[in-house]
Amino acid sequence: MAARIGTPGKVKRVDVLLTAQEAFPVLERAFLGARTEIWASFRVFDLSTKLRSAEARRVGECWFDLIVHTLRRGIRIHMAIADFDPVAWAEGHRGAWRSVRMFVAAAEIAGPSAKLHVIPALHPARTGLLPRLMFWPAIIKKLTASARRLNDLTEDERRAAMRELPGLRRWLTRRRDGRYRPRYLSLPPLCPATHHQKLAVFDRHRVYIGGLDLDDRRFDTPNHDRQSEETWHDVQLMMEGAIAKEAQTHLETFADVAAGRLDPAPQQQLLRTISRRRTGIGAHFGPETVAHEILAAHEMLARRAERLIYLETQYFRDRRLARLLAEVGRSRPELGMILILPGAPDDVAFEGNSGLDARFGEFLQAQSLRILARGFHDRLFVGGAAQPRRAGTQIGNGRDRLEGAPIIYIHAKVSVFDESSAVISSANLNGRSLKWDTEAGVVLEDAQDVGSLRRKVMAHWLPEDAGPGFFAAEVRTVAAWRDLALTNARTAPEARRGFLLPYDLKAAERFGQPMPVVPDEMV
Repeated sequence: MAARIGTPGKVKRVDVLLTAQEAFPVLERAFLGARTEIWASFRVFDLSTKLRSAEARRVGECWFDLIVHTLRRGIRIHMAIADFDPVAWAEGHRGAWRSVRMFVAAAEIAGPSAKLHVIPALHPARTGLLPRLMFWPAIIKKLTASARRLNDLTEDERRAAMRELPGLRRWLTRRRDGRYRPRYLSLPPLCPATHHQKLAVFDRHRVYIGGLDLDDRRFDTPNHDRQSEETWHDVQLMMEGAIAKEAQTHLETFADVAAGRLDPAPQQQLLRTISRRRTGIGAHFGPETVAHEILAAHEMLARRAERLIYLETQYFRDRRLARLLAEVGRSRPELGMILILPGAPDDVAFEGNSGLDARFGEFLQAQSLRILARGFHDRLFVGGAAQPRRAGTQIGNGRDRLEGAPIIYIHAKVSVFDESSAVISSANLNGRSLKWDTEAGVVLEDAQDVGSLRRKVMAHWLPEDAGPGFFAAEVRTVAAWRDLALTNARTAPEARRGFLLPYDLKAAERFGQPMPVVPDEMV
């Protein structure tokens, strides 16, 4: 199902928000300015997050205070917080339920007239029986690790943890000494998809949409002048206009669509990925896709592109999309591409994850980049970003640095096609985001809006004195970006111009590992 790109409703205003330093205060002011209702869905929405704007800090210190204040004003809040598979990712499951409990506590403090509807939104899709049997050893390993973490706590801490792990309880046995062990003969259902979107609608009039969730980990500034593991580059939009009606409809219906109770409503400017649960117990790994408008928009706009495609994404792992883009590149010798990626996934760079899921993801990304290179040749530049300072002593796998400097973690999901169209969403360019998870984004086709976005996101990586050749929607721009990145790589970190460096494809290839049988959409 594809959005009818080319016939968008009128957009009255688009504000481009670069990093949480710009986005969080805008979101706070939107809550403060709401008159009747707020509908929202986020992957992470942590009410212990510090407030950043002067206006919000007059209310309190953290988002818990802001939610209490908002409810006391009589504003109705509908909030869906993504829940996660309690076996595969117990910490994510606990975080979701902790957030829900904090919302409920805020409503209790706000008083009996508080109008709150908050849910932990677990995607209804389940993995089929045969893949669950195949993953049974990994399931038991996960359950054993969860039991071990619980057993390392005091009795009071363990009891508190289990209140926030309702989905894990049935798969663990509590022994007489109060400690836990897995139910070894159990076969838990696996939840392969999540609600990954990040958007809010205020009074059915304003829309906050993009790739940024809410917690202190995601706070960063455009200067990225903090520890590498605390950097988080992201892009969010605040919009007004007809998009609000479409976003409101999506927020009211996406759970029913995922459950198979409704079909997706037709949209024009809002783009979605939505999947639903498959019936039967067979061999399926994941859900059935019922809307893949973000993928369709990329395919359509890429086919229209004539001079330059500019992409920022956390992951580029969709080999099918890579082949389509490569074919477009082969057919149009005047078309170039710039692709900006993080030096490594955050769990690999900062947590040392070397599990099969991380290795499979890097394998897919390396293959996808090789496919692109065969289509574009020297008209493709793949870049990363690092801070203009020298990295300290290497600890771990070394993926937290590029050319001797600490990486800037890139989480943005921005795609710009020439100077005519752009897509901003919560979706990475991987099979999971484009086929399985619930995602939301928007297509921009107003020349002024696209131009403002394009200039701001491109300028972010470049030195302040970057000339017009770095911004032209022309294939020669690729060479300018490549030359700057290569020059930076040969220069001492503290003397580099801007943040731009070449992406280290060989590091991804060394780390990557294929997983036969497992679908690409898993990562």
